[in-house]
Amino acid sequence: MVSTEKDFTDELKNFWDLIKINPIKWEEKRYGEMGGGFWVVAIFGSQIIWYNDIEEGFNVSNYSKNGEIEEYYCNQDELIGVITRLFNFIKSGQDTFGKRVVRKV
Repeated sequence: MVSTEKDFTDELKNFWDLIKINPIKWEEKRYGEMGGGFWVVAIFGSQIIWYNDIEEGFNVSNYSKNGEIEEYYCNQDELIGVITRLFNFIKSGQDTFGKRVVRKV
């Protein structure tokens, strides 16, 4: 993640600094049990950014209970792409995550 941070614009870096957390494993009942869950790296409102080590990419999912990932996604996105799309969604209100429901807070 540190190598990605150096590529952020100042605006994106400020946003990332507000939402990032120390990576922690959260449960995901469908695919996450074998590896003990997936690494959550950021929280913003009711969304989390997490790393899928099965597919080797980052995802955004909704959550309602701390420690539990509600939706499994198998994107192979780079962290900078996920953060940029979430930041642009916050700024514009336009859903850039496809058919998923991402709630604006």
